[in-house]
Amino acid sequence: MLGYMIALTPALLLLGALFDGAGLARANNPIVQTIYTTDPAPLVYNNRVYVFTGHDEDGSTGFNMRDWRAYSTSDMVNWQDHGVMASLATFSWANANAWAGQVIPRNGRFYFYVPIRRTTGSMAIGVAVSDSITGPYRDALGKPLVDNNEIDPTVFIDDNGQAYLYWGNPKLSYVRLNQDMISYSGGVNRVTLTPQGFGARTSGHLLMRKVLGSTSAVRLATWFTPPTAARKTSDIQPHPRLPDPGRTVGW
Repeated sequence: MLGYMIALTPALLLLGALFDGAGLARANNPIVQTIYTTDPAPLVYNNRVYVFTGHDEDGSTGFNMRDWRAYSTSDMVNWQDHGVMASLATFSWANANAWAGQVIPRNGRFYFYVPIRRTTGSMAIGVAVSDSITGPYRDALGKPLVDNNEIDPTVFIDDNGQAYLYWGNPKLSYVRLNQDMISYSGGVNRVTLTPQGFGARTSGHLLMRKVLGSTSAVRLATWFTPPTAARKTSDIQPHPRLPDPGRTVGW
């Protein structure tokens, strides 16, 4: 669920552009600078880039995430803050953990798939719907779409127009969504995570930290839960496999 934190102001924000040696305009980073935001989910719609984020409350010692926010831009430099698009109050059956969601446009409407904690204590995936891409969104079902402690939903639509909802925690699973995008047909399908398809699993999660002097040296950090000082230092090391020689890698 952890994502790179990005930030923006709570109203319409015009960021000053910076210019690099190639003359390219770049927005100030982070792009959201007044609140803590997580799990950015980008979507290009009608020639505009939208970024939907979680919001980690200031002053918390752990995750205290109670709403989701929307931002958009037409030039990647000047960003508009659309405010809160949905919150825990959107879902009467949930009470915590407004984590990584994703918006999908279909049927002339917008569907927002989110992992949230039920009042019973387990995680579940809900779906909200809106006629506007930036909300406000309302609960489409009044109950979870997928239960059983699942998180991190995303939607894939194939070339035939069939939509699938995927999620994890920790196994990769999916269901075949119906045309209404708020129900599914058949049972839950499990995807076998082979080393050939997904890479060898380690005791932690690899995060790219920085690219060293050449394109063939990448420094990675391993995240453990809970992290320890020893692991945070000893497990940061050059990785021999990524990237391929000659490939340009950067943020």
